[in-house]
Amino acid sequence: MAKPKSGAKKATPVGKTGAKPAAKKDKSSRLDLIKNASKRVATTTTTKVVKAAGDAPAKSAKSAAKKAAAEAEPKEKVSEKAAEKVSEKASTKKSAAKAAPAAKTATAKAAPAAKAATGAKASSGKGGSKASAVPAAPPVEKPRPRATKLPPPGEPLTKREMEQLLTAGEGRGVMGEGSLKGRLVVLNEMPNLVVVGRDKRELTFLLQGPDQEVLPAYVNHKVSVSGMIRKTTNHGGVVDVRKYSAKKPEAEVVEAPPADTEPRLRYLSPGEVSMVTAAGMGAGIKGFAAVRGNLEMTGEEFVLVVSNGGTRQQVSFLLDGKAAAKGLRKNVGHTLQVMGVVDKTSGWGGRISAENVEPRPSEARAVSRDEMELVHIEGEVPTSVDVKLNHGLTVRLPEQPGHTWAIEPTVAKRVGLREANFEPGPNGGPATREFFFTPRNPGTFEVEFFLAKALAPGLVDRSFKINVTVKP
Repeated sequence: MAKPKSGAKKATPVGKTGAKPAAKKDKSSRLDLIKNASKRVATTTTTKVVKAAGDAPAKSAKSAAKKAAAEAEPKEKVSEKAAEKVSEKASTKKSAAKAAPAAKTATAKAAPAAKAATGAKASSGKGGSKASAVPAAPPVEKPRPRATKLPPPGEPLTKREMEQLLTAGEGRGVMGEGSLKGRLVVLNEMPNLVVVGRDKRELTFLLQGPDQEVLPAYVNHKVSVSGMIRKTTNHGGVVDVRKYSAKKPEAEVVEAPPADTEPRLRYLSPGEVSMVTAAGMGAGIKGFAAVRGNLEMTGEEFVLVVSNGGTRQQVSFLLDGKAAAKGLRKNVGHTLQVMGVVDKTSGWGGRISAENVEPRPSEARAVSRDEMELVHIEGEVPTSVDVKLNHGLTVRLPEQPGHTWAIEPTVAKRVGLREANFEPGPNGGPATREFFFTPRNPGTFEVEFFLAKALAPGLVDRSFKINVTVKP
């Protein structure tokens, strides 16, 4: 007979508890053995059920274990009653046989619970995969940020900066306070002002500020804005609008094409006259004006030199018209005032249709040549000369029709060019030009003379150099 485990009660000696019959003692020990066996079977079945349903939620595992334990308890009672009626020898075998079906039934009932739990888990996994397979909704577009704050007032734009601002291809980086007029359009849901520039090309400026939401209502209106203007590119920029005014677009009136008439000329203002006589400025100006200068000749044409004579920044005009007659030859080398239609075609001159010519007294020479030591150079001779400080140097060069001799303006200032006189040749001979210098600074200087085309000093035919050493 197997020894009972620790959970079974040990048999007590007869002498201590009182004498009992031997049959009753054996019967009670067998009953204890059956109880212990049935309890072990119940615990093993519950542990198996818990392991099988380990992946299921904790609640389903606990409920399955409780059901198995509840079903095992009635089986114990049945086995106890049966064991009392069965004989002593077969009792152990029959109780073990009955305990085994009880364990089978417990595991059979616990298995569906585990399957249900795993099925729930699998269904939840499938549901999650289906949910992930559903395409996400497109993101909602956020409204674009709009500039609502105005910068502090800046410096007003100068006239020169406004010219750069309104010139296509120039002026990037120019900024300041000013005003613009143009046509309002909407580009990329933003208000923009289309401005016609100086050369009839359009410039586009983005309008910012607190009124940015209101301005699109004035599409295709004539709008005038004032505020901080920044030209961020060569063809447009940004305006922080402080004030604006809009005007309804007027209905386009189809005008009859004008008759072929000559455009009316106007009198040039004093400012325009000064631009006409300045080097590199005023190209395209045309109108009535009175201009003063020295009369020269190139070939058979009369030329009026109005500024920077003898340098490569000389501004001169060809004379034509009824007043430009052969009688002007006697005034060559003198100062004249010419009135007529001035047309400046380039920065270095143009043409004057003279209507009236009046001689004017020549300006008194600023430097007298009396009591000066003069060093003279004749013709195109590359050479070196020594000149005393505050004394004179003259260079005489033969002129060619359609060309004129000139030097660089910086060299003229450094060496002290005083005069560049045109002298007609005797008896119709070739004319000459005399350069007169009075050096004011000691040192060695290189003077280069250019034979350039008349009215185009950049086109040089030939040149030569002389070295001038000024000694104190």
